[in-house]
Amino acid sequence: MNAPTLAQWVGNPAHFLTTYWNKRPGVFRPDGGGYSSFTLTDLDAALSTGFFREPYVEMWDGDKLPARRFTSTRTVARSTPAGFADARSIRELLDKGATLLVRCVDQWHTPTRTLLASLAAELGRQVEAFFFVTPAGRQGLPLHRDDADVLVVQVAGSKTWHIHEGPEDGSWHAGRVTDQDGPRPAEILETTLRPGDVLYVPRGFAHLATGDQGLSAHLSLTIREVGTAELADTVRSLISDELQLAARPLGEEALLSAATRLLAHTVERLSALTPADLLDRARARGRAAMPPTPDTSSFTELAARWPASPDTGSPS
Repeated sequence: MNAPTLAQWVGNPAHFLTTYWNKRPGVFRPDGGGYSSFTLTDLDAALSTGFFREPYVEMWDGDKLPARRFTSTRTVARSTPAGFADARSIRELLDKGATLLVRCVDQWHTPTRTLLASLAAELGRQVEAFFFVTPAGRQGLPLHRDDADVLVVQVAGSKTWHIHEGPEDGSWHAGRVTDQDGPRPAEILETTLRPGDVLYVPRGFAHLATGDQGLSAHLSLTIREVGTAELADTVRSLISDELQLAARPLGEEALLSAATRLLAHTVERLSALTPADLLDRARARGRAAMPPTPDTSSFTELAARWPASPDTGSPS
C-alpha cells in the first residue's frame, strides 16, 4: 500500500491496517520520531496573534471550565465581542493543573491542513486535528470514547495512557464513560509516550491519559468514520439531487404528481446503488467537509497586478 503520510507515524501502513486498524491499540516509534505539524512554538504564535478565540480553545480540569476564566472581551468598533484567548490566564490555569485543548487545528493552521488532506486521501476518511497540553501529574479528559480512530503524536514531555476495551456492538455512544454505562471496561494497554512516540486508539475504545513528566503536549489526529446518520443523510442527498419540484404543490392533483415523480426518481437513483457505493459516497461527503486547500494567491501579488489608475481597466 502506498501511504507515505500514514507511514510517518506507523512505519509499515499495510501491517498497521491489517493488524491494528479497527482491532486493537498499538504504540509505534518510527525512525526519527512521529512527525507533528504543530508544536508548542506554533501554539505560542497562534496565541500571540490576538485573534485566537473560543471555541478553538478550551480548558479542562475534570470538567470543561467556563470560558470566562481563560478568555477576555474586546472593544471593536463600538461592539464588545467576547471569547478571545487570554494567554496569561491560560498559563495560570496550566500552572494550577488544568489541561488546554486546542480544537480543529487543521481549520486555521496551513501545514496541518495540508498534512491532513494527504492522510484523508490515503485512508478515504475525514480527518481532524486537536492539540492537548497537560501538566505533569494531571489527567486531561475523563475516561471517554471517541467516535473516531485516533493517532496520538507526542510532541513534548511525556504522558501515560490507559486504553480500555472497545464497545461490544454498535449501540455505544461517544463521550464520557460513566457508571450508568455499566461495568467499567477492562484496561488492555498502559503505556507512557515520549516525544516522537505514536499511539493508535481504535474507534470507540475507552481511554484516559495523565501527564507524566514535564509539560505534556500531543497532537491528536482523529480519523472520522461514518455512522447510520451519515448513511441516511447520503441517501437523502441522492434522492434530492437533480430533482426539481415545486416546494408547495397546490391541490390534490399537483401533490399526487409530485409524489409520483419523487418516487420514480428515488427508485431510479437507488436501484443501482450498492451498499459499498453508499458507504463510499458517505465517506466522500465527510472528506468534502474538510477545510479546502488555501488559495495560493497573495495580496502582494494582487497589488502588483492592480492598475495604477481607475480608468486603465480591471486587473488581468
